[in-house]
Amino acid sequence: MYKSIIINGLWTNNSSFVQLLGLCPLLAVSNTVVNGVGLGIATILVLIITNTLISALRNYIPHEIRLPIFVLLIACSVSAVEFFIKAYYYDLYMVLGIFIPLIVTNCFVIGRAEAFAIKNTVGHSIVDAISIGIGFTIAIALLAGVREIIGQGTLFANADIMFGESAKFLTITVFENYRGFLLAILPPGAFLVLGLLIAGKNWLESRAKKSIKIIPIKLVENTL
Repeated sequence: MYKSIIINGLWTNNSSFVQLLGLCPLLAVSNTVVNGVGLGIATILVLIITNTLISALRNYIPHEIRLPIFVLLIACSVSAVEFFIKAYYYDLYMVLGIFIPLIVTNCFVIGRAEAFAIKNTVGHSIVDAISIGIGFTIAIALLAGVREIIGQGTLFANADIMFGESAKFLTITVFENYRGFLLAILPPGAFLVLGLLIAGKNWLESRAKKSIKIIPIKLVENTL
């Protein structure tokens, strides 16, 4: 059960590459890896808190008013995470801006509450939250990495706003004296890169399916 939940969240039913949910923050914040990972971690925390609360209270939540209750719990969780980031990672908070409160309206956050947490145990719901959150973080980090390299010629720029001054060494200059490519860091560039990443995932899946179909044929040939 746990294995299938993890695979589903990370790959099979990835919220960004398969369901295409949460595209607003995914495309807007993914101009650098640090910004993307920062929002991804915030989303993971919100998912864990909301899935845990909803699963624990599922027998006490009236079916008729479950959606308003979900939104209320998600809003409270987002507020708590927002205050935490504002208190300890103020520079990152200023960069992410409105996209932290917008986690409340993120489709896959309320979607996991409706589709999974309200129907499953706390343990399963926590694993689901972590896998879905990490799947989203991986997606936004990959998207941000490609956009940052093409758009700015760097990787992990401004790492100090998340990890402190000692983390400045993490910034990698991929292209020296690079003037940048503006399209990559604008919304149209985000759409193009996301499309290429989705195409790459679909290609890998189709290739894996073909290899699985070939294996039984080889086994039959060997027995003959």
